[in-house]
Amino acid sequence: MPKPFHLAIPVDNLERCSQFYGSVLECEAGRSSDHWIDYNMFGHQLVLHVDPHHNPKKHHNEVDGKSVPVPHFGVVLGWEEFTSFAQKLKTKEVEFVIEPYLRFEGLPGEQMTMFFYDPAGNAIEFKAFKNEDQIFATE
Repeated sequence: MPKPFHLAIPVDNLERCSQFYGSVLECEAGRSSDHWIDYNMFGHQLVLHVDPHHNPKKHHNEVDGKSVPVPHFGVVLGWEEFTSFAQKLKTKEVEFVIEPYLRFEGLPGEQMTMFFYDPAGNAIEFKAFKNEDQIFATE
């Protein structure tokens, strides 16, 4: 099993973003203060840090005919877990930038992917590979 990563992201409103990560994404909260909070995001440590001046610029690059938000972060899930999680997000009426879909079908790295923003404007991608051995495949 790979080691978990640690990622700290800026948010303009800790309460609003905490509600999103805790209730919508169902990440478990950990340590916290008035200016930050830790979350267990699928076994990885995500820390929301308050930056009242956080104003993300939305930029996109074309990938597979889609306009992908840059920068973004996320988690690679198992195929079935991705499908279940995507349905849960749809039920919770998450507004997708890119709806869940199959990307690179029949090619190395075939995957399901989806993109959306958190309330602070941070772009998030979740994906799942048809064959996890191809996560870094080039051919």
